[in-house]
Amino acid sequence: MTARSPQAAGTAADTQAAEGVEGVEDLYVEEALALVKEARRPASGGRAPVSAPGDERRHGTHRGDRHEATPWPEARTIAARTGAGAARRPAVQVPLGAALGLTLAAPLTALTDLPSFDTSAMDGWAVAGPGPWAVRDEGVLAGHAEPAPLRDGEAVPVATGARVPPDTTAVIRSEHGRTGDRRRLQATRDVVPGQDIRSRGQECRSGDRLLPAGTLVTPVVLGLAAAAGYDTLAAVPRPRVDVLVLGDELLTEGVPHDGLIRDALGPMLPPWLRALGAEVTAVRGVGDDAEALHRAVTTSRADVVVTTGGTAAGPVDHVHPTLRRIGAELLVDGVRVRPGHPMLLARIEDGRYLVGLPGNPLAAVSGLLTLAEPLLRALAGRPAPEPHGLPLKDAVHGHPYDTRLVPVALRGGRAVPLHYNGPAMLRGIAAADALAVVPPGGGRPGQETELIGLPWASGGIGVCFT
Repeated sequence: MTARSPQAAGTAADTQAAEGVEGVEDLYVEEALALVKEARRPASGGRAPVSAPGDERRHGTHRGDRHEATPWPEARTIAARTGAGAARRPAVQVPLGAALGLTLAAPLTALTDLPSFDTSAMDGWAVAGPGPWAVRDEGVLAGHAEPAPLRDGEAVPVATGARVPPDTTAVIRSEHGRTGDRRRLQATRDVVPGQDIRSRGQECRSGDRLLPAGTLVTPVVLGLAAAAGYDTLAAVPRPRVDVLVLGDELLTEGVPHDGLIRDALGPMLPPWLRALGAEVTAVRGVGDDAEALHRAVTTSRADVVVTTGGTAAGPVDHVHPTLRRIGAELLVDGVRVRPGHPMLLARIEDGRYLVGLPGNPLAAVSGLLTLAEPLLRALAGRPAPEPHGLPLKDAVHGHPYDTRLVPVALRGGRAVPLHYNGPAMLRGIAAADALAVVPPGGGRPGQETELIGLPWASGGIGVCFT
């Protein structure tokens, strides 16, 4: 998390102009200054040229003196397409207890009929033929061998889940029958043949396809797999991720002091990456040293290397030079999103990638959800979440040309924008249920806005958090 000092925030005139931007009190100063500078662009459309959709090799290159940042929706598409097109590692057989959050690599096919025998759905009596019925002395319990057949006019006490005797006509619930002194059972309401019997194969027959490949393994999927006879599942292996936290100024404990700051991303990113389906294989601090970064990237055997900070063009921003040095292919180099525009995605070699996140904490979250999330989701074989949106409760000021990601709380069917949403701030998102995708120009009250869910959010639009 190399939290750089903002580059010169602009002239005094810029600052004065920023103070005049409507709604600037809701924007971090860097964002407000960006609005002013964007407004001063020549009237040539104001937008950096963008290469043809789908031409991944041209994104993030330079043409002349103008850098081509990728539009936010297109950046997410490129990341997802990159993961989907990557060479697949072989499926792994995983015990049920370790499969939560993985993706099925093969269809889940029933290994047995469900139920595998006729069972009682209730506590009561199994009866044969019309009543009244003579009640046998010994009852039938769950987990026991098949009982003797019933003859017409006979009944036997039966427990829920127990095998019903052959030739059973129906099960009478305990509360719907009574027995007299002579052990004769009388029904207190009409008896319908087959009532309260779970017939063999009612849910499925052996060989039936229960779930397709690509299904996320949830707790319920684990239960279904166990019921269908599975001890292990064929699953897509989790993509392995190494996290490299860059910067000389970072502390891993204690209160910030003497120009040093606490590393917020080292504790935050690994559990979030696990929630996205990754296996975090290493979390390492790397100083502002080009050779140290080169060694860390080239010796990593992870499928994805995630770096924090160092993605701009400052004197100690070594990510771009390192990628050039190793011959990596830049797929996305800068995204038109605030915060987080200096993020990047590179192919290190076949099947291995690097996601460069900005160093500021909320900007890093933006990069995580813009590039890492779709890439890891595709590598893990997870399905894309269904789009989800809600109307904004309040207006949100937008960037003239870039998408904004704004923390929101979900209240009463509306998305409530939260303050403390500057690039270096986590206070807003710590209280958030989602991030609102605010298009260029901003959003008005009542306007439907796309939401990116957070895995742990009580709003229920996240994914399995494991």
